Amino acid sequence: METDKAAPCRHAGVPPAAVVGSVVRLIENLGAHPELLASHGLSQQEFADALPAAIEQIRGRKSAGIADRREFVTAMLQGLVDRGVATALEVPKPGDDTVYRLAVKGLGDVAIIQKGAPDGVHSSVNWTVPDWAQEAYLWWVSDGMTRNPGSDVVKGVGRLRKVFFESPRRMLDGVIFQSGLCGTAGRRCPKSEYAADFGGQRVPPPCVYVMPDHAPQGPSWNWDGATRRRFPELLLGAFGIPLEKAPLFTGHVGFQNGERGAKRTVITSRSGPAQVTAFRS
Repeated sequence: METDKAAPCRHAGVPPAAVVGSVVRLIENLGAHPELLASHGLSQQEFADALPAAIEQIRGRKSAGIADRREFVTAMLQGLVDRGVATALEVPKPGDDTVYRLAVKGLGDVAIIQKGAPDGVHSSVNWTVPDWAQEAYLWWVSDGMTRNPGSDVVKGVGRLRKVFFESPRRMLDGVIFQSGLCGTAGRRCPKSEYAADFGGQRVPPPCVYVMPDHAPQGPSWNWDGATRRRFPELLLGAFGIPLEKAPLFTGHVGFQNGERGAKRTVITSRSGPAQVTAFRS
């Protein structure tokens, strides 16, 4: 699938669409088996009425909790402080927006906006860059395995493109995709040889994408990946990747106004020397 090329990693076993469809039909058809329902103390009407709420409850249990995501991002950013990349970390208080303030040497304060799966409005639209941020990044912490990470990134960037062209707010400097699942047997990562210990867990370098500047530039914005940011190379340096090799591990997002006003997107992923894949819409 072309959208998978937006990220280099793959899940060990993303269920084929046909299998997912079969499971959906199985669940939907359970209501046609009154004997089976009766064995669980349910009538057909009770099953039909409770099915939507039951599905939401299952989704809630499967989704990573906000506390888990906070713990992961905090461990990653604290690791930057421990390694001397940053001098201080301000963690958001429970109940506040999950925006971390990281004081980075030679750069200033960097805002890390923690979100979940990229495909949701909350994760890719509902954010604001703080006034104090020298650079700001949306960090998608998603353990979802319905799609490969690249397809999730494409969905998130699609929402960001709409914000880019239609909202006057200050834009992000980049996006990051990484969770505790990255580099495990469930989500194989080609950057695993550069894995480092953060909070007692060995994780590979994250997928980092530089976003375009929100400024008039003619028909395209960062289409060729020429925009540069400071934080990605410092973040990758915490994994032992030298400064001069950081561009080989830094992806980019570009937008373009096509014919008749059609909007186009390019998402390039880099995971090492000669390891480049790209998605174009």
